[in-house]
Order: sequence, then C-alpha cells, then structure tokens
Amino acid sequence: MIIDAARLALVNLFAAETRAVFWKVLGLTLVVLVGLWFGLRSLFIAFALPWIDAFLPGIPDWAGWLSFVFAIFAGIGLALALALLISPVTALIAGLFLDDVAEVVEKRDYPADPPGRALPLFEALRSSIGFLGVLIVGNIVALLLLFVPGVNLVAFFLVNGYLLGREFFEFAAMRFRTPAEARDYRARHGRTVFAAGLLIAAFLAIPIVNLLTPLFAAALMVHLHKMLSKRDGFA
Repeated sequence: MIIDAARLALVNLFAAETRAVFWKVLGLTLVVLVGLWFGLRSLFIAFALPWIDAFLPGIPDWAGWLSFVFAIFAGIGLALALALLISPVTALIAGLFLDDVAEVVEKRDYPADPPGRALPLFEALRSSIGFLGVLIVGNIVALLLLFVPGVNLVAFFLVNGYLLGREFFEFAAMRFRTPAEARDYRARHGRTVFAAGLLIAAFLAIPIVNLLTPLFAAALMVHLHKMLSKRDGFA
C-alpha cells in the first residue's frame, strides 16, 4: 500500500496538473533556504569570527594553516545547520500549499470521490506553526545525537519519519475529518503512517531532490489516507 502510494505521489510530482503548485513550492522553498543561509552566515560572522580572530593571533606563524581549517569546519557547520533546517522549512511550506496539492491529487486520481474540505486559514496556520516548533526541537535533539556514534543517522530518520509522517497524514485526513478524528485515525494506523514517514525522511535526505519534499509528502499522504479509508469502508 505504501509503495503504491509513493509511486502515485512520484507520478503526481511531474503531472501537468501539478505544474503550477510545483513551481510555487519549489520557488518558495529556495527563497526561504537562501534567506536562511545568509542569516546563518551573518550570525556566524557576528558571533563566531570575533572569537576566532582573538584566538588566532596567539598561534605561531608555522601554524597559520589553522585558519584554513577553521574556515572548512565553519563551512561544514553552516551546511549541516541548513540541512537540518530543510525539514522545518518543508513542514512550514507544506502547511501553505497542502490543500493545493491535495485538490490536484483528488481531482486527478479520485474524480468520482467527494472532494475534500480545505482547512480554514487560521486553523492551518496554527497547526503549521505548532508543528514547526515541535519539528525544530526534534531536529535539535537529532543534531545533538549526531555526536553519538551509531545513533546519529538513525536519530535523523526516526525523528523526521515520525514527525513528518504524523503531520502530513493528519493534514490529509483533516480534509475529510475533524482534527480529533484525524488524530485518532492516524493513531489507529500508526505503524503504517510511521513507515510512510520514514519514506518521506529518506526523500528528505537526498540533496537537491529534497526541495520537492512538500509536494511528495503531501501527495503520498493523500493517497495513503484514501487507500486506508477505502480499505476501512469509509470511501
């Protein structure tokens, strides 16, 4: 079921009907990530460089290469921080465009079914902001665990798999259910939703391709919710 939902989600990524949403999501994701990169770089220059400049004058001339080492580690650190922020950015953007993606998927692949109900703007924003906070905290924990051998990569997948799976599935379910019903239905199929979330986390881990995570995750969970509902006799 999850494989079928993922296959359909990949088809939806490049379908003609999805093209308008595709460019909006990709463009906004790039704009936000570029802004975050310059923000992180500015913070590093403002707070970290003074400490490095204060430390380097005491280094002998023969050890001047340490400044080059510091620059390399700084670049790696900034890239790592940006990589960990992709997940929260994905969740935030998905909150803005999930209904657009869901409508395209429902009209294209389930034209005979009753259409879903778009979430009220305030409810969608409140849910997205709340989830964004949880996701940031989760990824900070995952970042700390990066220093624990054998746990680091596993932590990234488990944290993002659980949180992204939960949020995207509930978003899709709330087009047809109340928020409480969506949470209960997600809990009822917790293992399936978590497995689909791990697939989203794997997609998120692929450089460049992960910019399309909001589209893939939203379409995947719309298909998965449809399949589970049909199997359970709700559609």
